[in-house]
Amino acid sequence: MSTNNSMPDVPPPVQRFVAAINDADTERFVSAFAEDGFVDDWGRKLTGHDGIREWAATDAIGMGAQMTILSAHVNGDTVTTTFAWKSRRFTGESTGIFAVRGDVLAGFTIPPHH
Repeated sequence: MSTNNSMPDVPPPVQRFVAAINDADTERFVSAFAEDGFVDDWGRKLTGHDGIREWAATDAIGMGAQMTILSAHVNGDTVTTTFAWKSRRFTGESTGIFAVRGDVLAGFTIPPHH
């Protein structure tokens, strides 16, 4: 399992999400989400484990993604992050908003930049 000693303090589901991407482990990535979880990438929303698996293939793990959380703000069950992303599809910094539900993620949103 990848470790990033400089990762800001974030809830375990967010840590598992990042580690699964960096380890290229699709099944562990999908299992970080609730059955009815979602990924919303600039308004493209994929729901359920099948949708999340599709996003992992087309935008994340399938593109060789590596993710580093640069900063995080936890407010209840919402974790707003700034992260660095490097992949064959996109390289740069973005905002990521995680909705945590117990020990899994209810959702991950990358809002469009204005």
